[in-house]
Amino acid sequence: MALIKSISGIRGTIGGRAGEALTPVDVVKFAAAYGTWVLQTTGNNTIIVGRDARLSGDMVNKLVCATLQGLGINVVDLGLSTTPTVEMAVPDYKAGGGIILTASHNPKQWNALKLLNHKGEFISDAEGKLVLELADKEAFEFAQVNDLGNYQRDDEALQKHIDTILALPLVDVNAIKEKDFSVAIDCVNSSGGIAIPMLLEALGVNKVEKLFCEPDGNFPHNPEPLPENLREIARVIEKGKFDLGIVVDPDVDRLALINEDGSMFGEEYTLVAVADYVLKNQVGNTVSNLSSTRALRDVTEKAGGQYFAAAVGEVNVVNMMKAENAIIGGEGNGGIIYPELHYGRDALVGIALFLTHLAKSGMSMTRLRASYPNYHISKNKIELTPDVDVDEVLRQMQERYAKQPINTIDGVKIEFDKEWVHLRKSNTEPIIRIYAESESNATADHLANKIIADIKEIISAKA
Repeated sequence: MALIKSISGIRGTIGGRAGEALTPVDVVKFAAAYGTWVLQTTGNNTIIVGRDARLSGDMVNKLVCATLQGLGINVVDLGLSTTPTVEMAVPDYKAGGGIILTASHNPKQWNALKLLNHKGEFISDAEGKLVLELADKEAFEFAQVNDLGNYQRDDEALQKHIDTILALPLVDVNAIKEKDFSVAIDCVNSSGGIAIPMLLEALGVNKVEKLFCEPDGNFPHNPEPLPENLREIARVIEKGKFDLGIVVDPDVDRLALINEDGSMFGEEYTLVAVADYVLKNQVGNTVSNLSSTRALRDVTEKAGGQYFAAAVGEVNVVNMMKAENAIIGGEGNGGIIYPELHYGRDALVGIALFLTHLAKSGMSMTRLRASYPNYHISKNKIELTPDVDVDEVLRQMQERYAKQPINTIDGVKIEFDKEWVHLRKSNTEPIIRIYAESESNATADHLANKIIADIKEIISAKA
């Protein structure tokens, strides 16, 4: 069993002992801490709640809503929803915050409370620490019987989200309709099974093969949209006549695309393609995190914009986007952040923008993918003994490659012309993650192995 408390929320496995897993006791304690923080910092007593379809969702939802009402907070419950829908509903309601009940790409035994501020954006490090302190001290006071909060359902938030997407200037519904796309979708039996068919119908896509669209929380495969988990939809597309495949994770903030021949478009290239379309219509800056493909930088600079790299984590990407006035950004895991809609990863707006791009390009998926710089990322890690000073290892690696361009805002990223390697330490275990990118898998692996050898040499010299 596991319970992980972090600045962005609390997540854990269902079942077990309080304090050791995500039990009802822990859900109530953390919801009370967050509700107290919202009341203390905003004075606003309305909070939006929404959830994905995982098996524990209904139980956790009831606990959270009742706890917030017990604090005197008015709850607007979106029910089965998506992370970006909840994010947009917070400012729509002028609420003090929002809670999304989802463990994102984690397996079905996991659930989590993800916390939003009054803007509908994930809370900051400092804010998260305050919530954790309130939880540890159990410093919350519940309302008297006459002051309990109200509860209301809103079953229209998702439709409003879709309508807002359709109204975006860069979403061309007519262009999409004219192409008469044939699409296969895999929604991993979660909220996407509701949201994606609704969106596609609104965009005029009528030929839709639905895989795993029953929102009952019985994930048919590992819900992270990685190639090894998408074999079923890849087979369906390979055997049929489809223009593309669309895959989302359980809370619909990550988007993976599949080519017409069943091959992977590449989750790193979801953002690259959408950014390419946006940049074709508006010159501006882009942002992704340090572990995302260089292809976004190439596409941005070719269009006359400037690319910026943020520390890993959605909050960091959003902060950098605001600082640099970026018109599009996100993360290489298929997360699209389009500020004209809102500052949050949103697979729904990603689909609408991508389908417009594909329709207007006149290309097939494979041809469109071939039009972008081709990079490969090798993802590795090195496990260390607890006595190793990871910070000192990273410092020595920085010294060793001092002649190369280096970024240290999040670990150490070293650039070699069009190749790079990014070293990050884990916050929870003695591990250094090593991501390397090059124009071939073999070269990326070689670069990663060279760095791993350097790290081992540094450690053995200290022994």
